[in-house]
Amino acid sequence: MSERPGETDWQRRKRLAEVFGDALPETTRDERDDAAPSAESQSDRWLREQVPPHHGS
Repeated sequence: MSERPGETDWQRRKRLAEVFGDALPETTRDERDDAAPSAESQSDRWLREQVPPHHGS
């Protein structure tokens, strides 16, 4: 990768983001609190509703 003389780190990241976009987030999914841990996803809820009565809960 070519370094530009006098270019700061944030200028370099801005230039690269303009070309390549923001492909990778600054933090990983396990570092973010996107949803409460007790929140049930819609697909989990649907799956739980599809369990036949004779299988129990």
